[in-house]
Amino acid sequence: MILLPFERLPRAFHSDEVRAYYDILSRKRFSLILKRATDIILSLLVAALLLIPMAVIAVVIKCTSKGPVLYRQERVTTYGRKFNILKFRTMVVGADREGALITSHADSRVTAVGRTLRRFRLDELPQVFHVLSGKMSFVGTRPEVTRYVDQYTPEMMATLLMPAGITSLASIEYKDEDEIIGRIEDPDMVDVIYVGEILPQKMAYNLSYLRDFSFVGDLRLMVKTVGRVFL
Repeated sequence: MILLPFERLPRAFHSDEVRAYYDILSRKRFSLILKRATDIILSLLVAALLLIPMAVIAVVIKCTSKGPVLYRQERVTTYGRKFNILKFRTMVVGADREGALITSHADSRVTAVGRTLRRFRLDELPQVFHVLSGKMSFVGTRPEVTRYVDQYTPEMMATLLMPAGITSLASIEYKDEDEIIGRIEDPDMVDVIYVGEILPQKMAYNLSYLRDFSFVGDLRLMVKTVGRVFL
């Protein structure tokens, strides 16, 4: 990954807050190159090894619930670029029109197969192709939908200096999201509480990741993610 010159970044990134993180990353260009090279190699390897398991998952989803195998939703990645993220569908068709965009483990819209896929993060497997294309990375801030990115503070915008990630420091360390969302009885309040309470706490981890970014640190987060999934 090569950083654009700061002057060529979109206008939304032209702030002192973003510049501080940009300067940190600009001093770690070799680590950024290693990160991208690792993404390419690992995504090719994972895609080759898991092609058959992904095909099996696709068949199981198709046989157990109505609707498409893959779920697509617009998300935001590097420099505010939008893309359609791919996941194995874990919810009933039309779930995003029936409730909040944020879900918890107890969400009634999640299918039986979907709960297992989510538990082991198998629904994320198709994103390996996003990593190969450069839209995502194995490690980075989890991509948000546009309506939440529109409410980012200037400092939060710094998380978009790097590709969105399949896993992140926030995904590993922040454990309260499902518990908080599960306590909300009014669906209309989910977005309010997410933006006001959950998002700032997750972003604190994401910004910490940027400040301390290193290639070795990414490798540690990948290993830690695998450990969390299986344990």
